[in-house]
Amino acid sequence: MTEKLRQEYPRPQFERDCWVNLNGKWKFEFDDEDLGIKNKWYNNSNFTKEIEVPYSFQCKMSGINNQEFHDIVWYSTKFDLYEKFISKRVLLNFGAVDYKADLWINGEHMVTHEGGHVPFSVDITDLLIDKNNNIVLRVEDYTTDLELPRGKQYWKHKSEGIFYTRTTGIWQTVWLEGVAQTYLKRVWMTPNLDKKKVLIEYEVTGKLINTDLKVEIYLRGNKIVEDNIKIMNGRGKRDFWIDQEGTDHWNPETLVWSPENPVLFDIVFSIYEDNNKIDEVKSYFGLRKVSIVDGIFMLNNRPYYQKMLLDQGYWEESLLTAPSDESFIKDIEMCKKMGFNGVRKHQKIEDPRYLYWADKMGILVWGEIANAYNYSRKYVRRISDEWMDMIERDYNHPCIVAWTPLNESWGTESIMNNKDEQAHSAAMYYMTKSLDGSRPVISNDGWDHTKTDLLTIHDYEWKKEVLKERYSTIESIVNTKPAGRGMFAQGWDYEGQPVIVSEMGGISYKKGDWSGWGYSSANSDEDFAKRYYDVISALLESPLIQGFVYTQITDVEQEINGLLTYDRKPKIDLNIIKQINEGEWLVEK
Repeated sequence: MTEKLRQEYPRPQFERDCWVNLNGKWKFEFDDEDLGIKNKWYNNSNFTKEIEVPYSFQCKMSGINNQEFHDIVWYSTKFDLYEKFISKRVLLNFGAVDYKADLWINGEHMVTHEGGHVPFSVDITDLLIDKNNNIVLRVEDYTTDLELPRGKQYWKHKSEGIFYTRTTGIWQTVWLEGVAQTYLKRVWMTPNLDKKKVLIEYEVTGKLINTDLKVEIYLRGNKIVEDNIKIMNGRGKRDFWIDQEGTDHWNPETLVWSPENPVLFDIVFSIYEDNNKIDEVKSYFGLRKVSIVDGIFMLNNRPYYQKMLLDQGYWEESLLTAPSDESFIKDIEMCKKMGFNGVRKHQKIEDPRYLYWADKMGILVWGEIANAYNYSRKYVRRISDEWMDMIERDYNHPCIVAWTPLNESWGTESIMNNKDEQAHSAAMYYMTKSLDGSRPVISNDGWDHTKTDLLTIHDYEWKKEVLKERYSTIESIVNTKPAGRGMFAQGWDYEGQPVIVSEMGGISYKKGDWSGWGYSSANSDEDFAKRYYDVISALLESPLIQGFVYTQITDVEQEINGLLTYDRKPKIDLNIIKQINEGEWLVEK
């Protein structure tokens, strides 16, 4: 039996002890003729292939490595009722299944779920037997459906341009979770730096008979808060003051989260019924504040220059799924070694394990959904539902400092003039604000903005003198048209927002086994360093730019414009990149 991969706890910000990882070898089948439901494969799943979950069939680590079109696939696996689950409710959790999933347990249909990048959970308790419980999953992921939120997954057979190999089916961890009849369903944790508090909103499900919620907050192992809340109607909220004895008398250096000081508070939630503990969840939060004051982006009430990398979140052998938890750690370490303080996760809702390590290690993240390409009523429903699920899943992560629901008018190609597409963009902004008022929202990253908190620009110009002139005055910035696109859609105007060049650079330099392209090209280490210096220094010297996002951290398939190769090897000395990012590298070198 091969060793199972990706065995770490999959939801580290809401952790229970009672769980079982179901990653590993599952039975698998293509259903190109769509015969599975007619022939009741959910009852008799004698599938002919095996796949290594949670890797998609298109990648090497799945054991299948097939990149042909297979828009309907089936999975099955069996498990015994683990002793630890006796007398508990059993939840079956899927981290992400791309795109539409139908689930059967022991031949009974349980749920249909849409949304290729967000989790879903099903209570399967009442259908379980002692031995050989059968999980069957059918997945639809139509390759040529351009109303489907897909991000960088290409709808043609071969990757080209800015698009990459597709992902179909299970691509994040599958796991069983044991809970009590009454249990904590979710929490929202909102830090308030100015008042030195955290607001906890909670939701409890089940029979509420003499039920209490106990909250304990720890800093570096020392308990600083303990409180008990009587649960009345299943949900509520309470503020907790964390400026208490044991917190170093409010020393920001030890209490406030930032990339330079990623301090976290541990928090334990316990449900009691008749004074008996029946549920416990471990979590954490960071005390940090994101704001915009007089047109300045602020982190923890101080101006903060964001030096970020575009991160597609792809790996050569496993595509959207990281090969291991250590892969996330390595990527963040490399970013920080190069002098970056953040990443823009591009066209991908990233695995919660990445966000966990970003919280722990200290790096900013812009959260972004995978967009579709054609505007329609179906598209609006799909993107809106998945976006709301994303915010609910990731709300508590201190590393996330901005939300990006749209990118470069993908799915809203005629937004410059079409009022319905403008209304959709503004609606995504306001819907996000209705769910999370604590973070800035970028309406349409790159150009054609409507209502937005940041003016973000995609500009792959490589000549320093052109960039310096372009970003020397606010008038030239607002009137610039990189890629021929204006900064604001018709009827929308600049309102003093902070300006960030959120895609730039993209210098190609072949150093690995892959051949491909970039937005400009280098022919030696020295040439690459000089070109990198030109684009970065031009922005650092601008009196108006408050941050940049360099394209990109790694090569990806035919794109060879990374600072690292696809297998994460540096193209030049990382210290040179860091010196340039910090304005300490002299061009004479």
